[in-house]
Amino acid sequence: MKEINSQKLQNILRKKFLKSGVKMQGPETIYFSKDTKIGKNVIIEPYVVIGSKVKIGNNVIIKSFSHLENCKIENKVEIGPYARIRPGTILKEGSRIGNFVEIKKSTLGKKSKVNHLTYIGDTNIGRSVNIGAGTITCNYDGYKKSKTVIKDNTFIGSNSSLVAPLTIEEGSMIGAGSVITKNVKKKSLALTRSLQTEIKNYKRKSK
Repeated sequence: MKEINSQKLQNILRKKFLKSGVKMQGPETIYFSKDTKIGKNVIIEPYVVIGSKVKIGNNVIIKSFSHLENCKIENKVEIGPYARIRPGTILKEGSRIGNFVEIKKSTLGKKSKVNHLTYIGDTNIGRSVNIGAGTITCNYDGYKKSKTVIKDNTFIGSNSSLVAPLTIEEGSMIGAGSVITKNVKKKSLALTRSLQTEIKNYKRKSK
């Protein structure tokens, strides 16, 4: 990180990217690496840190307080705010990573969305997939990492836990609040939830 902390180097890199057409808001707060590659018509908001081995395509928006390292960002991708893109990640064209999302060693397919409050690790996500808020891929069992595969046109309900190794086939839906431990077949609804119980005229016990 000595490279990133060199103010002289940062000023050189900022001027280089501004000259190439990158639109920066608060450029003095944005940090690059020597090997950062950025395409055309890219917008970077304040307090973004771009670590080593990052390649950014065209028409990309990176919002405030996001951190990227060793990843590939294709065209028309939107990231953040407060997103962490960890090594080995590929964000395909038109995909979106929202606020407070961490993604590691994973591929997010074309036009797929992970909008908020989610952890995605060791996962291959197809195209046009929606990952609901609070979803977690449980990729580590304390001994080894396992992979999750989520195929095209799948909807993952909010607050779901996907326990790897796991494959969710194309066009399926996961009900909100589910813990999924078995593979899900094509165009299926999977949910693991207790039935809601309602007690009429319930009165709390007094102390």
